[in-house]
Amino acid sequence: MTHAMLKGSNVPLEAAAVRAVLRWTPGSDVPEVDASALLLGVDRRVRSDEDFVFYNQPRHPSGLVRSLGKKRLTDGVTDSVQTDLAALEPAVDRVLIVASTDDVPFERVRDLRIEVYDAAAGGAEPLALFEVRPETGAETALICGELYRRGEGWKFRALGEGYSNGLIGLATDHGISVDETDDAEGADGAGETTASPAPPAVAPADATQPMQPGYGYPQQGSDAPAQGAPAPAYGFPQSASTQPAYGYPQPAAAAAFAPDPNFRLPPQGPQFVRAQ
Repeated sequence: MTHAMLKGSNVPLEAAAVRAVLRWTPGSDVPEVDASALLLGVDRRVRSDEDFVFYNQPRHPSGLVRSLGKKRLTDGVTDSVQTDLAALEPAVDRVLIVASTDDVPFERVRDLRIEVYDAAAGGAEPLALFEVRPETGAETALICGELYRRGEGWKFRALGEGYSNGLIGLATDHGISVDETDDAEGADGAGETTASPAPPAVAPADATQPMQPGYGYPQQGSDAPAQGAPAPAYGFPQSASTQPAYGYPQPAAAAAFAPDPNFRLPPQGPQFVRAQ
């Protein structure tokens, strides 16, 4: 049985994995809609930029939240995100399901709705359905709903909360790092996210000083570092007592799937510009 939901209502989910499907009616004046997801902690913020699954980063490192891509059907267009709820680590408190456009207001998107399916049920009817109606029509990003923990289980809540500044506004509001600069000359690129400036050039080393060993390359005049010398750079032959270097097979006990807290999406326009 499908639960037809009102804004703010919720429904329990018994499925171990769910597929959230955004559906809308295409047309000559209707923009493309993209589905994305944010994995949030109890503070309603991401742990790192890796917790944002969208068109330029379509799969979470854990593989438990992933984009399934668009489908063009006879009755509309869909874009979907699948989430393996039962396997998500406890640090993930909720997953936001988001719809966005390329700076075109949602007042031009017809018949937008979100459907939540049991991912293991094949062609069964959706567990929940919510007709998403923007509040002002000027929104370019909408949180259509959220999957959230309640006790030992999960629920889905219908939301329909919007942002007029698109994915950038939504992402920064939930802890995603985005660098924005204004075009100093007021050209067409004003206000767009841009790449960080290149670091200053490093002055050449004094020719009278011995060169530092290059990583991974045997050094001249010696097959091993001198006694008391600093630990060799990564790629240099290591002794048996040395900890494995970068790129060396790591112990199986390494924290699998945990996002790198220092990971940052490139501070750039392409961060929110669809890859060609």
